[in-house]
Amino acid sequence: MDKEEFKKYGYEFIDWIADYFENVKNYPVKSPVSPGGIKSKLPDFPPDQSESVSDIWNDFRDIILPGITHWQHPGWFAYFPANNSPASVLGELLTAGIGAQCMSWETSPAATELEEVVMNWLRNMLGLPENFSGVIQDTASTATLCALLTARESKTKYSSNAKGFYEKLRVYASSEVHSSIEKGVKIAGYGRENLQYITTDENYAMLPGELEKAIKSDVQAGYKPACVIATIGTTSSMAVDPVAEIGEICKKYGVWLHVDAAMAGTAAILEEMKYLVRGLEFADSFVFNPHKWLMTNFDCSAYFVKEPEHLIRTLAINPEYLKTAKDAQVNNYRDWGIQLGRRFKALKLWFVIRQYGVDGLKAIIRKHIDMAAQFAKWVEASEEFELVAPANLSLVCFRWNDGNTSEDKLNDINKKLLEKINESGKVYLTHTVLSGKYTIRMSVGQRTTEKEDVERAWEVIRDCVGEFINK
Repeated sequence: MDKEEFKKYGYEFIDWIADYFENVKNYPVKSPVSPGGIKSKLPDFPPDQSESVSDIWNDFRDIILPGITHWQHPGWFAYFPANNSPASVLGELLTAGIGAQCMSWETSPAATELEEVVMNWLRNMLGLPENFSGVIQDTASTATLCALLTARESKTKYSSNAKGFYEKLRVYASSEVHSSIEKGVKIAGYGRENLQYITTDENYAMLPGELEKAIKSDVQAGYKPACVIATIGTTSSMAVDPVAEIGEICKKYGVWLHVDAAMAGTAAILEEMKYLVRGLEFADSFVFNPHKWLMTNFDCSAYFVKEPEHLIRTLAINPEYLKTAKDAQVNNYRDWGIQLGRRFKALKLWFVIRQYGVDGLKAIIRKHIDMAAQFAKWVEASEEFELVAPANLSLVCFRWNDGNTSEDKLNDINKKLLEKINESGKVYLTHTVLSGKYTIRMSVGQRTTEKEDVERAWEVIRDCVGEFINK
């Protein structure tokens, strides 16, 4: 591909993306294809000869696009938002075009120093402790794994990296914690059986008293409490664990405290939401994902640590071929994470923060929270629906309940109702189970979602009730 052909299709692709931003609402939000539907249209073997970009481009539109579930659709209310924005896409385009390998300061000084600056911006925007230092990870799952590894090394006086893992260490998290915690516990060598799930209150937040009780019991049994995972905004219900109270307990027993705010952390940029980060002075590490609710496309996870030297001592390996003359003067972020190779992720985040401004980002987050609150009011006012958990931030957990149907039947009815809702193609919602109740989740956070889209979702939900349940 020569320069002119690259420019021709580059302009065409940008035009298509710009139109996609405008027209994504016209697609079915959830892909309607059946399993195997895309593979059946693709050849079993790669081409021996070069194919034209025109043919590849046509196949993208005809074969690939129908199999895309459109996370950028204004009717996206499933899982969590995975936003992008024009500014972020342009930053990502430059990152791809430059193709830099940003594993150390030497390999791209601007990448390292811009990352340091934008992480300081984020720290200040959220109101995190000033002694936190940040690094960009790919996902909160990876950041949490880094926390678990650092907690392990800290508790074993950095011996387990050298000699293997023989200590009886424990990790604690609420019963509502994200599934990535269990995966991280397994990968880090603690063993799944050493992950202690702590009971939650009626709002699905961890009970500090139960945490301390579990720690005391484990100490008496010969275990070493190593790490507590507190959550700000659980996946199922957006519950907020009492970080300050948990932090006091961790300080008392010398336990590493990691705080997972993957989704909800963005809300802390709002003055009225600073309570979310209350108690973070006790935390050893903290993570949230700009690629969820801060208009930055995947992947971009912001991981902060109180004492970077523990993280670096846990993860750094410095073979001769990676050493440079400037190592003592700079941050080499390859030593702050799992992977050696690193993309220039700070660039798109820099574009987003500058293009929107902090006030512009605040306005979007407030709008989402207000729309979710309005949806919750509609649920509460309805005679056919009920809230299953407090409506926190941008998430509403609800279900159909006429007051006369048994719990077993309610679960089956709500499951089928959700399927009916998603078959419409107009909106996409997902579910969880809270206290044994099949629960529909309405997650409001997509960049393009407006009040009328939330109203349309409520209309679709009620129409489906009429078609499926009341028919």
